[in-house]
Amino acid sequence: MHKFLVCIFLLSIPFQILAQDATIRALKTEAEKTIKKDAGDTLMVPWKKGGLFNFNVNQGSLSNWAAGGDKFSFSMNAYLNLFAFFKKGNHSWDNSLDLAYGIVQTTSLGRRKASDRIEFTSKYGYAISKKLNLTGLFNLRTQFADGFSYEKDATGVERASLISRPFSPAFILLSPGVDYRPADYLSIFLSPVTGRWVVVTDPILNNKYGVPDGNKVKDELGAFLSINFRKKFNNNLELKSKMDLFSNYKNNPQNIDIFWTNVLSAKITKYINFNLNVDMIYDDDTKNVVPGKGPASQWLQLMGIGFAYNFKSYKS
Repeated sequence: MHKFLVCIFLLSIPFQILAQDATIRALKTEAEKTIKKDAGDTLMVPWKKGGLFNFNVNQGSLSNWAAGGDKFSFSMNAYLNLFAFFKKGNHSWDNSLDLAYGIVQTTSLGRRKASDRIEFTSKYGYAISKKLNLTGLFNLRTQFADGFSYEKDATGVERASLISRPFSPAFILLSPGVDYRPADYLSIFLSPVTGRWVVVTDPILNNKYGVPDGNKVKDELGAFLSINFRKKFNNNLELKSKMDLFSNYKNNPQNIDIFWTNVLSAKITKYINFNLNVDMIYDDDTKNVVPGKGPASQWLQLMGIGFAYNFKSYKS
């Protein structure tokens, strides 16, 4: 009986070895396989980035033109908007940068600045409901180059007066508050306690922006409201509008400062856009460019057709 069992055991050894070898090969094959991702397992990426660049140029010249006009005219306007939006869980962080610069040159008037703006906004939010965020906001607004106003003197000669320089003025704002977003294209930010600093680095310009003599900075405390509307109506038409309102508790709170900017873009071809820019500023502390007149609304309007490039909105 024992001899029979020994024989059975000895005969089974080759089969056990073959079975073990097959198992080892199968395990090895499984280990070497590349793991395939299921598209449904991919997590949503938190960043959305993009931008828009516009560049418009106009030129004209006249020679012996009976209807009259300047012999030569040239204008150039450039606009760049970049954005980076972060969203993950209850946290959001929106960043946008607007840069604009333009010049106009004619035979009779020479070269003049047509537009000039640097604005950066950063806004962090924590969602406490589907449409309401607790938010902290930082905003900086200034310009690239010197700006002048032009008036004729008693002899009829036009004189240029310096009214602005880089960081003269600059407006810096720091604001905690709540951000209400009833729709993807609309946000309403409100803060009852906001710090704002008016910076004038050139002492010659202090009195034009209400900064006390001998100082470079004027601090203000007040209430702040910012309404942002950014909507693409279709593939060819987009409107971006932003209105900021600030009331200074320390000085004439009833005189509300307004900064309102609008950009309407209409795509004509892939790289040709029609653009309409309309900006309005009212600041009770900013002197009128016309001597002897009180504070008034400042308006800027630019319209043109030119090259446009969209940095595609992408996520990373």
